[in-house]
Amino acid sequence: MQGDRRDRRLNAFRARLLAGATLVACAPFAMPVLAQTVPAATTTAPADGLQPEAVYVDADNARREGDNIVVSGTPENRAYVRTRGHVLRGENLSYDLNAGSATGEGQVEAIAPDGTVVYASRLELDKDLTTGVAVDFATRLSNGASLMAATAVRRSENVNELNYARFTPCPICDDGGPKTPTISIQAEKVVQDEQLRAILYRNAVFYIGPVPVFYTPFFAHPDPTVERASGFLVPIVNYDEGRGVSVEVPYLHVVSPSEDWLISPQINTSVAPLLNLQWRRRFADGMIVARGGYTYAREFGDFDLDGDGDFESNVDFGDRKSRSYLLSHGEFDPDGPWRFGFTAERTSDKTLFDRYDVRDPYQDNGLYYGDRRRLISQIYAEHQTDRSYVSVVAFSIQSLRLNPAFAANDFRDANGFKVFENDDTLPLVAPLIDARWEPHELVFGGRLRLKGSAVSLYRDAFVGAPILNPEIVPPVTTGLSGVDSRRITGQMEWRRTVILPVGIRVEPFIDTRVDLYSMSDLPPMMGIDSDSTVSRSRLSAGVDVSYPLVKRISDADIILEPVGQLSVSNKVSLDRRIPIEDSQVLELDESSLFRMDRFSGYDLLEGGVRLTAGGRATIRWAEGRKASLFVGRSYRFDQQDDFRTSIPDDPARLYDPTGLAAETSDWVVQGDYSPSDRIRSWVHATIDGSGDVRRAEAAVDGRWGRRNLATVSYILDQSNPIDGPLNRNYEFVQLAGQQFVYGNWGVAVAGIADLDQNEITRSEVGVLFDDDCLRFELGYRRDNTRARPGGPSEGIYVRLNLATFGGSGYGQGDMR
Repeated sequence: MQGDRRDRRLNAFRARLLAGATLVACAPFAMPVLAQTVPAATTTAPADGLQPEAVYVDADNARREGDNIVVSGTPENRAYVRTRGHVLRGENLSYDLNAGSATGEGQVEAIAPDGTVVYASRLELDKDLTTGVAVDFATRLSNGASLMAATAVRRSENVNELNYARFTPCPICDDGGPKTPTISIQAEKVVQDEQLRAILYRNAVFYIGPVPVFYTPFFAHPDPTVERASGFLVPIVNYDEGRGVSVEVPYLHVVSPSEDWLISPQINTSVAPLLNLQWRRRFADGMIVARGGYTYAREFGDFDLDGDGDFESNVDFGDRKSRSYLLSHGEFDPDGPWRFGFTAERTSDKTLFDRYDVRDPYQDNGLYYGDRRRLISQIYAEHQTDRSYVSVVAFSIQSLRLNPAFAANDFRDANGFKVFENDDTLPLVAPLIDARWEPHELVFGGRLRLKGSAVSLYRDAFVGAPILNPEIVPPVTTGLSGVDSRRITGQMEWRRTVILPVGIRVEPFIDTRVDLYSMSDLPPMMGIDSDSTVSRSRLSAGVDVSYPLVKRISDADIILEPVGQLSVSNKVSLDRRIPIEDSQVLELDESSLFRMDRFSGYDLLEGGVRLTAGGRATIRWAEGRKASLFVGRSYRFDQQDDFRTSIPDDPARLYDPTGLAAETSDWVVQGDYSPSDRIRSWVHATIDGSGDVRRAEAAVDGRWGRRNLATVSYILDQSNPIDGPLNRNYEFVQLAGQQFVYGNWGVAVAGIADLDQNEITRSEVGVLFDDDCLRFELGYRRDNTRARPGGPSEGIYVRLNLATFGGSGYGQGDMR
């Protein structure tokens, strides 16, 4: 009984002292701590004239008792003492001039020269004002975390020892005063070692709100001011039909300030584990990041094991073997105009990323990027000055895409596997050179720019249309080697800007270009040599004219920007032997519509006479609120049938994927609308002469309340006019958003709908909790991506982000 009463008294004592520390930290005079900048003490007099050993006092009452200065104030008007760069505030303060020590009582606030602030109800400091004892101790760190204790002893300049303490990365005060933090750690003893940059706990209890959820006799984590430290990170927990329950436990090992390792094994209940590793190293002039993963496992997914035409769900298939991936890149930028780097991206299995849900495998690193479901390995160098640029790169590509012939259905080979794009049909690019230079001086009053480009492409397997002209593709292509090609391009641009007195902007220009091609291993038909050399040239001259107009109406600005271009070029005949490698995709928009070369690459070239006209109208009626619309179109005197290509399912029929082959181009329509700072929208579309939309993209971002948001995007490509298995038209809608329902509780949704196939390819819906220091999301997801080895995959996901402690890969579901 006596022991129970003693424990109750002890618990009550702890609670009272912790409550007192919280009240001290939430007092009205409290302020952000490490974010403050307090001038450090110096050996010379500061700007206010206070000498190094002098003491400045501001108090209602002050007196001297021997060597002691004793000052007092009130809770509303506390006394103030400053000396040697230290500041003390409190209701009652004393300072020993001989010993240099100080004491304080009643809402004491101590500010050190480095800006650290400590709060206490009673505080005793030694002669250096760096070590001492505090009751109802509280301090707030630069990132908002708080550390409180019933008593605290500063053993040295670098070590704080706290008894019956609580640490929380969450705010503990709001407009209503003290509040229970969302997450916190309470311990019998806490040691904060500033030199070790760690916080050590004895008999630690983890709390979610007021509820204890976990106990450990010992626990440690880095000081919140530490950017990186060795230790376990927040685990990643998921459930997937194929893998079962999946737990990934990352461990970060910091080798040095410039190097670390991340060891992150993924443990699965239904399949073999996957070991993920990451190594990062910074150098004086660069950095390297290498990610990789390894497992020794069988294939798993949906397979027809008994041959009855129905796929059994989530079964192991085939033999165990080594499976791995590598994703690495490096960048180096030494002094001088040169920089260089590399990427190395490869995987042993086309579906490894999908099956093991590897996070963020498709990244934008290096000089050239692999797109969605394609990996790129490259080595590159760049030279750049204020007037010149040169880049040299060599790269190869690994495709994880389904074979276009079977992408629209669930076609599988004899072993039950999906059929993917053949990497041998993708080129090895070695090298690709791009160069630009312009002189400092004006030439005939205008800007002169010289450009050069060269590329060599090598293929192991034959590829026909649309890379090769349909006319030269033989009916039987099996056994043919890939066509190799080389190109050298030289180009000169001259442009001058003249502003007429009435405000019309006139820009005459001259553009000339020469291309030289060399091809080998062309298919043997129609009298074409297997090795051929082709040259072509274009000389263009023209003028751009624009007349911007601005008018103020009431509180709105109306801006009209009509623009026109007339260009005259020699007619260019596109030799049918030239492979179309870099100009298969054309994005007609407001900027590209007026370019001399409107294709993204060099293989397709425009000539003849053309007139381009367009205009933009914009209205702005408040800060960040506007509406804008651009409409434009191009007219050529002669149609360019060389831009047409064959329909994949019917090679004898041609269509125009560019929108530039006819005498009139597609209409280009672009607009954006922002009725407030919480709503933004934009749209871009190309529309043919009959009014049919060929390509379109649109998006709307909205925010309401304090944290509610949603994003809806739409993308359409209907440039292929004929339906069939090889038709590559698509139409998608993507949605992501969150809505808070009650306090910090809400729902989150995300998904992609394939309107062309009438299916939801990926979806997520979850319940979330989000406040200033914790975001937790628990939800259900379904993945119906056709590249997966099986059918739809369903599972449960858990995402957790903790202030100070990091997160578990929030946003893991890639919705691109």
